Order: sequence, then structure tokens, then C-alpha cells
Amino acid sequence: MSSEVICPKDKIVFDANRGEYICTETGEVLEDKVVDQGPEWRAYTEEENRERSRAGTINLAVHDMGLSTYMDTRAKDRIKAMRLRKLQIRSRVGTSEQRNLVKAMTILERIIDNLGLPKAVKEEAAIIYRKALEKKLIKGRSIEEVVAASVYAACRKMNIPTTLDEISKATSANKKEIGKAYRLLLREDVTEVPASDPKYYVMKIASLLGLSGKVMTAATEIVERAKKAGITSGKDPASIAAAAVYIAANINGERRSQREISEVSGVTQVTIRNRYREIARELGIDIEGIN
Repeated sequence: MSSEVICPKDKIVFDANRGEYICTETGEVLEDKVVDQGPEWRAYTEEENRERSRAGTINLAVHDMGLSTYMDTRAKDRIKAMRLRKLQIRSRVGTSEQRNLVKAMTILERIIDNLGLPKAVKEEAAIIYRKALEKKLIKGRSIEEVVAASVYAACRKMNIPTTLDEISKATSANKKEIGKAYRLLLREDVTEVPASDPKYYVMKIASLLGLSGKVMTAATEIVERAKKAGITSGKDPASIAAAAVYIAANINGERRSQREISEVSGVTQVTIRNRYREIARELGIDIEGIN
């Protein structure tokens, strides 16, 4: 992009029709001739052009869901057309709710990219955030905290093992505040999140630690036994998984410290220690010598 125009990142929108990135603050074109990988736009008649201009797909992860279009600037008086387009851009993101969504969807895109999460999570998180905005739950909270909480909720809903610690590191939001925002989303019925299965976290933690399939299987069995014994109810699934991996690794000769498991799981060493002792006690697992 041109170095002559400075525009805040959350003020930049993409005009798919013209292949241009535009600053919504000034109306300046920051970059043009950008190839859009979206729908087919070729038209041979004016009627086809009108039809295709309405045929874009809905994208919930864009503040206007990808439904807005810009007026055509192929007029002889380009200066006049640019002035009209500036007014249109400003009106398009003119309300406080629309400005909020522009910023939120930019933050959402960054979090998804930083964590390498799939598009389905982005779409689900966008739906959750929009519902929170409709219920006016953003007031008094930072947009980033609620977006981060929406991503966490989407991951939990889709059984993608992601911890608050990981999401916090991918944002500038505080882990504790993200947790508060997440609980608010649940309390206000913005979304329903089924209890996550710790076994998904077992696979992730064991893989990051380079543990064998034998240990992974043993840890999964410990989790299943803990579930049947009612030990996992109301507890963070990541903490159950971390404790199970700690026990399984050490009783199978692939020793890993609580610190190592804490680093990859995002669960504190104190929590791992308390949880593994509880599991071992309730399930009658001999843990002598692995402390």
C-alpha cells in the first residue's frame, strides 16, 4: 500500500467490485487492481451486470455481511464520483453499531489468523459477537475482550481444543477479562456451549509433548474413567486432560514435568497438581514415585 496515505487498520475496507482497498476515514484508495478470489463477476450485458452485482455470498465475518456495494465511479467526472463515494463509505459505517462491527471483525480476523483456526470458527464467532452486540452486552467492556470470548465460545462449541490462555496470548486482552466476558455470553443466553470433552485436549497436549500413542491411549482411558466417576463435572476440560497426560506419561516411563505440561496446556502447575492427585485418589491409581 502507498506510504503517502496513513490509515488505521480498522478503517480499511475492501471494494470487491473495483479491487480496491479504501480508507473509510478519508475515502482514499490505498491499493487498487487487487484480484478478488470471490464469486464470478463477468457480465456481458448491463442486465447481467446488475444481476451479478446482487449475487454476492453472505459473509457474517464482515461487518455488513458482504451485502453492501459501492456506486459505480466510471463517470467522466471522476472527482465528483469520488466525493459521492466518500459520502457513501462514511454513511455505510456511520452508525456506532456499524463502526463497532468494523473494528470487531478486524480483531476477529487477526485472532483467527494468529491461532490458525478454521473458517467455520470465524463464522460461528461472528454470529456470537453479533448477538452480543444486539443484546447490548459490549457496553462497559472492550470490543477485543468480547470478540476473544466469542472465539473461545465458538471453539468450545465446535470441540476445538483451545484454551483461554492461548486466546489471551493472541490478543491484547486479559485472560481473566476474556473469561468474564465468556461467562456473560453464557449467562445471557447468547450461545449454548456443551461441556467440552477432555479427550480432545489430551490429543493436543500429548502431541505437543511428543508423547507416544501408548501414553495418549492411557491418558484417554483415565479421562473416560474420571468421567464415569463424576470427577470431571464442572471442571475445566483442559485441566482434566493435563492431569491425565501427566499421570499416563509418568507411569509409562515417558516422564514429563508439571512445568512442561503447564507450558503446552495453559493450565497452571498448581491446578495440574491438585487435579492429578484428585483423579489418582478417586480412581485408585498408584502415583507413588511420580511426584
